[in-house]
Amino acid sequence: MSDEDDLDDYEPEPEPDEEDLEKEDDEKETEEWEDYRKEGEEFSEEWMPTPLTENMMKEGLSLLCKTGNGLAHAYVKLELKDRDLTDINLLRSYIHLRYVDISENHLTDLSPLNFLTHLLWLKADSNQLRTARLNELPYLQIASFAYNQITDTEGISHPRLGSLDLKGNHIHMVTGLDPQKLSSLHTLELRGNQLESTLGINLPKLKNLFLAQNLLKKVEGLENLSNLTTLHLRDNQIETLSGFSKEMKSLQYLNLRGNMVSDLGELAKLRDLPKLRALVLLENPCTDETDYRQEALVQMAHLERLDKEFYEEEERAEAEEIRQRMKEEQEQEAEPEHDLELDQSLV
Repeated sequence: MSDEDDLDDYEPEPEPDEEDLEKEDDEKETEEWEDYRKEGEEFSEEWMPTPLTENMMKEGLSLLCKTGNGLAHAYVKLELKDRDLTDINLLRSYIHLRYVDISENHLTDLSPLNFLTHLLWLKADSNQLRTARLNELPYLQIASFAYNQITDTEGISHPRLGSLDLKGNHIHMVTGLDPQKLSSLHTLELRGNQLESTLGINLPKLKNLFLAQNLLKKVEGLENLSNLTTLHLRDNQIETLSGFSKEMKSLQYLNLRGNMVSDLGELAKLRDLPKLRALVLLENPCTDETDYRQEALVQMAHLERLDKEFYEEEERAEAEEIRQRMKEEQEQEAEPEHDLELDQSLV
């Protein structure tokens, strides 16, 4: 079997469900973020040069597999986590590597990875990187550059990339993510950056989008994400729920916890989301209103869960009565206008 066959057969890990995502938020998000900030304060700009050596390679290599021609074997997995590395130039000659973990080092340059054309999985978290730019890697499926100093999203164009993690960086605006070159991308993690806009995320295949802990005031430019099922917008500065459209026909889970939505009337803007089943609005001013839960269900009859609590049948029946009463009132208001138009036409 060739390298290409092996790479085609590679199956990424299954995606987490909604409850797993919420549990991860509650238990890890704050702790992880505080740890990162603390480490950032302790880190110095200057490091003793520590290049990758053959001895480190021997210690980190594992998983022996056949090479492309099937006549030889090579180690395809490399773990170099937390080695104080500043230079990985030696990797240029290890062209058969498929799984590489170089997280928790002091790297500023990943260009040696351009030679690893069989790379499937890359973890480069917690380094000193200012960019995630690499040459196109044809088999790369999972890439993580979390907790670096990356300022943009340019130079990321891997045709089989399914999951991209850029959380905990310094990105202000998403640019350069070409849907033609990222045709397989289904999960994008941008939590904990400095994003002021959601523009630039025009990736129709995207299923999971994580934008928590940024500086967003509204949602824009996501209207055509027809495959998006999960959208995390927790801990931003969002006041209005404009920017959602019926084209977002797959969206099932929307987390808006810790934002600034104060008007319950904003919930009406979510009515056009046909598959929305779970909505999280905790820690928004509108949740202090006495009829908050009821109003959400009146506006979104298909909603199953609000703030992790499922709706009871009694709540559904009451919301349906209110909807019916509102409909009758609207019809009654329209009738006099219709009669007036008839009277005027007879004059």
